[in-house]
Amino acid sequence: MYSVDLYARVRRACHVDGLSERAAAQLFGIDRKTVSKILKHSVPPGYRRSKPPARPKLDPFIPIIDQILEADRAMPKKQRHTATRIFERLRNEHGFTGKLTIVTDYVREKKRRTQEVFVPLVHPPGHAQVDFGEALAEIAGAVCKIRYFAMALPHSDAFFIKAYPAETTEAFCDGHVSAFAFFGGVPQSIVPPPVSETPRCTMRQLVAPPQDPA
Repeated sequence: MYSVDLYARVRRACHVDGLSERAAAQLFGIDRKTVSKILKHSVPPGYRRSKPPARPKLDPFIPIIDQILEADRAMPKKQRHTATRIFERLRNEHGFTGKLTIVTDYVREKKRRTQEVFVPLVHPPGHAQVDFGEALAEIAGAVCKIRYFAMALPHSDAFFIKAYPAETTEAFCDGHVSAFAFFGGVPQSIVPPPVSETPRCTMRQLVAPPQDPA
């Protein structure tokens, strides 16, 4: 089994210094397949650390790095800090004396552990979602604020939108009836807006003879 130190040096050579797997294999005198395996694991398979590795130069600055990365989550991607920029801020603003590599390693691992996971959504046919929105519209030459009712069929990505002067119970009910006529049927279920935002409306005002929409 190769040492943890070799794993760290190989991974730094490829991830930070930009060496290819072939070049790293030649540099460290190991097989190219071994390099590929090392790049897939931060430590040798089966190895378990009893505690996180000590980083005396970096550890005092980790809260600052975490704060920068957390603030970046609200920023556009092009305006977020790179590991190099974080290193420069630590050095210039906080007196950090460590190397760029340890900052880069920490930032990469931190981003990997906090990376968003996207779960694909599956929408069965025959179900709808509704909501009200707000927009500016030009009516008779004047710009005014309107409210619009929107119903969507997520399975087919079909939409129906109708504008109203205000978000009222009458508009909410009329929007449903108009959407049912537009789609040619009544969905099996409808996900409404949040309860606090939903105008009261009776089923008698909404339901038409049930048919399955496209």
